[in-house]
Amino acid sequence: MIDENDKALMREAIKLMRKAGVVDKTGGPFGAVIAKDGKIIASSGNSVVQDNDPSGHAEVNAIRKACKVLGTWDLSGCVICTSCQCCPMCYSTAYWARLKAIYYASPWGDYYDCFPQDFDIKEDLQKPIEKSAVPQVELLREEAAEAVG
Repeated sequence: MIDENDKALMREAIKLMRKAGVVDKTGGPFGAVIAKDGKIIASSGNSVVQDNDPSGHAEVNAIRKACKVLGTWDLSGCVICTSCQCCPMCYSTAYWARLKAIYYASPWGDYYDCFPQDFDIKEDLQKPIEKSAVPQVELLREEAAEAVG
């Protein structure tokens, strides 16, 4: 159930969104906050441009910071408040970090004019592997299997 504290956390994510995208221009207009028991553990804005790192999305940055703060990769019991609905990379990172919920301010469609490639990625992920936009080619499967047992 959403309460006033959740709204306060989202407002912090929206502040980070503005800072990253408009004020500091470190990346796109995205911000994220990780909280546990209603208290902020970590927060970040988008840093793709600043860091020359396409994985520098606000959500991934905040998850990385939270993992360091808590000393674990498992963020069970934490939530993320993000200014925009997660892209596939950010959703996957949240999933693997075991976040208990994702709250977002805006759906993808609100940013279509700025980031149409996000919709292309979503569609590409639905295709059979041989039709992916980025070719995916199996190589040395047996050697990889031997390496792990």
